[in-house]
Amino acid sequence: MKKKLIALMIILAMIMMPMLAACGGGGGSEEPAGGDEGGEAEAAMKVGLITLHDENSTYDKNFIEAFKASCEKEGVEPIIKTNIGEDQACYEAAGELVDEGCSIVFADSFGHEDFMIQAAKEFPDVQFCHATGTKAHTEGLANYHNAFAAIYEGRFLAGVAAGMKLNEMIESGQITADKAKMGYVGAYTYNEVVSGYTSFFLGARYVCPSVTMDVTFTSSWYDETAEKEAANKLMDNGCVLISQHADSFGAPTACEDRGVPDVSYNGSTKAQGPNTYIISSRINWSPYYEYVIESVKNGTAMDPDYTGTIATGSVEILDLNEDVAAEGTQAKLDEVKAGLEDGSIHVFDTSTFTIKGETLGDDFLADVDSDADYTPDTNVVSDGYFHESEMRSAPYFPNADPVDGINLLDVAF
Repeated sequence: MKKKLIALMIILAMIMMPMLAACGGGGGSEEPAGGDEGGEAEAAMKVGLITLHDENSTYDKNFIEAFKASCEKEGVEPIIKTNIGEDQACYEAAGELVDEGCSIVFADSFGHEDFMIQAAKEFPDVQFCHATGTKAHTEGLANYHNAFAAIYEGRFLAGVAAGMKLNEMIESGQITADKAKMGYVGAYTYNEVVSGYTSFFLGARYVCPSVTMDVTFTSSWYDETAEKEAANKLMDNGCVLISQHADSFGAPTACEDRGVPDVSYNGSTKAQGPNTYIISSRINWSPYYEYVIESVKNGTAMDPDYTGTIATGSVEILDLNEDVAAEGTQAKLDEVKAGLEDGSIHVFDTSTFTIKGETLGDDFLADVDSDADYTPDTNVVSDGYFHESEMRSAPYFPNADPVDGINLLDVAF
């Protein structure tokens, strides 16, 4: 009987050994994929982006391309929701991204702000980062942030390139100095747009003192038909060079059709206007995306307002078209860029412009802490220049009256 019992135990042991090996009990088993000892690989952080349009818009394309590149560099998973309106749809998209596991949610359009704040209040463990907004420094939410860049520096440089082209046209006899009039297609009368067209104009006047500029607005960030019609209206009104703060190829296409030099924004439009495109300026959002992702990874606090600069790589001028630009443009751009970086040149140097014949004094107030009545509340002029985007990231250059030399067409603020 004892021998039969021993034999039975041996048989049972032989049966159990392969089962134990199959369950990973043997010392020779391989580690799980990803090398996580004794468990599954750690899932990648998820990061969301909400955009007003899609990659057909030069504005949104600029955000999307930088977002994808930054997420790849940082090893995080990107989730993008495109064509999200400046309404409750933004809040709903933000909630969906949170439900999908995003630790950070970005949004790219001015009108998204109130809905991003609504989401930030509901989901305090998620970081919400909004480009072009104005309220982070007054909302006081630890998980809500605004970001922009000193793009007025890039606009100023693009204006220098435009002014160089005007000088070439004057010297060649194509126009006289008093006909050096530019046109500008704007989206809305927001401070961001006003700051942009003003810095562009001041850059052109830095090298071409006789320049003037007409500005018209489409009341839309993206409307190719309206933008093309606006550019044609400006050219019909005597404008010999066009730029824009609107997001389609409408204005560059109109310029190419009529052989009028063009300066674009948010990306090169050389493909759409090989015979007329001069240069572009844009915000490079990658430094900001990477700053936020690294902050969340490391558990470090973030500024409520982030303003990127030329020095941080956040402001760029792109793709100078040597076939259209005036001779010597690149050398002049290098010279002016160096002056902006070392502080010897300020875009909004108050000695270089007036508004209604008056120079801005050291007691000048701007609406930095935004309210419904846009009440001026903060001193923004000192040391001889207007300190744009230093009190908050979003521009606050005044939009009540234009700088002298700029003419607004059919606009009442």
